[in-house]
Amino acid sequence: MSEAARLRERLRADLKQAMQERRREEANLLRTLVAAIDNAEAVPLPPGHKPADSARFADGTAEAARRVLDQEALAAILAGEIASRREAAATIAAGGEAERAARLEAEALFVARYLPA
Repeated sequence: MSEAARLRERLRADLKQAMQERRREEANLLRTLVAAIDNAEAVPLPPGHKPADSARFADGTAEAARRVLDQEALAAILAGEIASRREAAATIAAGGEAERAARLEAEALFVARYLPA
């Protein structure tokens, strides 16, 4: 099993638990992390294909092999999620919304739990 698959499995298990316990904000954040990994695994469309054509490829198949992400790529994805939240928190705090900024900082700390060791 790839690193990405293991991380996605962990995120989905945590998502299920968050949903069962009605922790909506946590569930939303976990969905965002799963989507970020899924998006990073997507392969670019072949030249000449339009997004509407992506359901079929030249060989008639509808699926393409996904990119395999290593631990470094996963760490970069998660670090990007952390950085964007911290940057937004700083901007929001400067605007006087300390409570909202604190929530974003808490999200950044939450995401950091999933960084590969």
